[in-house]
Amino acid sequence: MQSKQDKMDIKILNENENPLFNRKEIKGKIKTESSPKREEVIEALSKKYSTDVDNVKIKGIKGSFGSSEFEIKANIYSSKEERDTVENKKKKETELDKKREEAKKAAEEEKKKAEESKESSEENKESSESEKKE
Repeated sequence: MQSKQDKMDIKILNENENPLFNRKEIKGKIKTESSPKREEVIEALSKKYSTDVDNVKIKGIKGSFGSSEFEIKANIYSSKEERDTVENKKKKETELDKKREEAKKAAEEEKKKAEESKESSEENKESSESEKKE
Protein backbone atom coordinates (compact mmCIF):
# COMPACT_ATOMS: atom_id res chain seq x y z
CA MET A 1 0.00 0.00 0.00
CA GLN A 2 1.41 3.40 -0.94
CA SER A 3 1.65 6.18 1.60
CA LYS A 4 0.38 9.69 0.90
CA GLN A 5 3.95 10.95 0.64
CA ASP A 6 4.52 8.78 -2.42
CA LYS A 7 1.44 10.31 -4.06
CA MET A 8 2.51 13.85 -3.10
CA ASP A 9 4.30 15.73 -5.89
CA ILE A 10 6.29 18.72 -4.64
CA LYS A 11 7.40 21.43 -7.06
CA ILE A 12 9.58 24.23 -5.64
CA LEU A 13 8.79 27.58 -7.28
CA ASN A 14 11.04 29.86 -5.25
CA GLU A 15 13.84 29.20 -2.78
CA ASN A 16 15.64 31.99 -0.93
CA GLU A 17 18.59 31.62 1.40
CA ASN A 18 18.19 33.96 4.39
CA PRO A 19 21.53 34.16 6.23
CA LEU A 20 20.17 36.59 8.83
CA PHE A 21 17.80 33.97 10.25
CA ASN A 22 19.95 31.05 9.09
CA ARG A 23 17.14 29.47 7.05
CA LYS A 24 15.82 28.68 3.57
CA GLU A 25 12.50 30.26 2.65
CA ILE A 26 10.57 28.06 0.26
CA LYS A 27 7.49 28.62 -1.88
CA GLY A 28 6.14 25.73 -3.84
CA LYS A 29 3.20 23.71 -5.08
CA ILE A 30 2.04 20.31 -3.97
CA LYS A 31 -0.12 18.15 -6.19
CA THR A 32 -2.02 15.50 -4.28
CA GLU A 33 -5.39 13.75 -4.33
CA SER A 34 -6.58 15.01 -0.92
CA SER A 35 -5.73 17.96 1.31
CA PRO A 36 -2.23 17.43 2.68
CA LYS A 37 -1.73 17.48 6.44
CA ARG A 38 1.00 19.66 7.90
CA GLU A 39 2.83 16.62 9.24
CA GLU A 40 2.89 14.99 5.79
CA VAL A 41 4.21 18.16 4.15
CA ILE A 42 6.88 18.54 6.85
CA GLU A 43 8.03 14.95 6.34
CA ALA A 44 8.10 15.35 2.55
CA LEU A 45 10.13 18.59 2.74
CA SER A 46 12.53 17.14 5.30
CA LYS A 47 13.18 14.19 2.96
CA LYS A 48 13.60 16.46 -0.05
CA TYR A 49 16.10 18.72 1.73
CA SER A 50 17.61 15.87 3.80
CA THR A 51 17.11 17.58 7.14
CA ASP A 52 15.46 16.69 10.42
CA VAL A 53 11.68 17.01 10.76
CA ASP A 54 12.16 19.42 13.69
CA ASN A 55 13.98 21.93 11.46
CA VAL A 56 11.00 22.56 9.13
CA LYS A 57 8.33 25.19 9.81
CA ILE A 58 5.25 25.35 7.57
CA LYS A 59 4.04 28.94 7.20
CA GLY A 60 0.95 28.10 5.17
CA ILE A 61 -0.87 25.63 2.94
CA LYS A 62 -3.45 27.17 0.63
CA GLY A 63 -5.68 25.45 -1.88
CA SER A 64 -8.57 26.32 -4.14
CA PHE A 65 -11.90 24.54 -3.89
CA GLY A 66 -11.98 21.46 -6.08
CA SER A 67 -8.32 21.73 -7.02
CA SER A 68 -5.67 19.11 -6.33
CA GLU A 69 -2.87 21.71 -6.23
CA PHE A 70 -1.90 23.46 -3.01
CA GLU A 71 0.50 26.36 -2.50
CA ILE A 72 2.90 26.01 0.40
CA LYS A 73 5.22 28.38 2.20
CA ALA A 74 7.83 26.91 4.50
CA ASN A 75 11.06 27.76 6.28
CA ILE A 76 13.84 25.22 6.71
CA TYR A 77 16.28 26.00 9.52
CA SER A 78 19.77 24.70 10.14
CA SER A 79 18.81 23.44 13.62
CA LYS A 80 15.83 23.03 15.92
CA GLU A 81 17.28 25.63 18.32
CA GLU A 82 17.46 28.17 15.48
CA ARG A 83 13.82 27.49 14.61
CA ASP A 84 12.67 27.81 18.22
CA THR A 85 14.42 31.16 18.72
CA VAL A 86 12.98 32.72 15.53
CA GLU A 87 9.49 31.20 15.20
CA ASN A 88 6.54 31.50 17.55
CA LYS A 89 4.97 28.17 18.42
CA LYS A 90 1.28 27.61 18.00
CA LYS A 91 -0.71 25.41 20.34
CA LYS A 92 -0.95 22.64 17.73
CA GLU A 93 2.82 22.65 17.27
CA THR A 94 3.50 22.33 20.98
CA GLU A 95 1.08 19.39 21.14
CA LEU A 96 2.74 17.83 18.12
CA ASP A 97 6.18 18.20 19.73
CA LYS A 98 4.87 16.55 22.89
CA LYS A 99 3.51 13.64 20.87
CA ARG A 100 6.87 13.22 19.10
CA GLU A 101 8.73 13.25 22.41
CA GLU A 102 6.31 10.72 23.93
CA ALA A 103 6.72 8.46 20.90
CA LYS A 104 10.52 8.66 21.22
CA LYS A 105 10.32 7.86 24.93
CA ALA A 106 8.00 4.93 24.28
CA ALA A 107 10.37 3.57 21.63
CA GLU A 108 13.32 3.90 24.02
CA GLU A 109 11.39 2.15 26.80
CA GLU A 110 10.50 -0.71 24.45
CA LYS A 111 14.18 -1.05 23.52
CA LYS A 112 15.16 -1.19 27.19
CA LYS A 113 12.49 -3.78 27.93
CA ALA A 114 13.61 -5.88 24.98
CA GLU A 115 17.25 -5.68 26.11
CA GLU A 116 16.31 -6.52 29.70
CA SER A 117 14.23 -9.50 28.59
CA LYS A 118 17.14 -10.73 26.46
CA GLU A 119 19.52 -10.36 29.38
CA SER A 120 17.16 -12.09 31.80
CA SER A 121 16.52 -14.94 29.35
CA GLU A 122 20.28 -15.36 28.85
CA GLU A 123 20.80 -15.39 32.62
CA ASN A 124 18.04 -17.99 33.00
CA LYS A 125 19.66 -20.15 30.32
CA GLU A 126 23.05 -19.86 32.02
CA SER A 127 21.63 -20.70 35.44
CA SER A 128 19.67 -23.67 34.06
CA GLU A 129 22.78 -24.93 32.25
CA SER A 130 24.85 -24.65 35.45
CA GLU A 131 22.16 -26.55 37.38
CA LYS A 132 22.20 -29.33 34.79
CA LYS A 133 26.00 -29.65 35.14
CA GLU A 134 25.74 -30.06 38.89
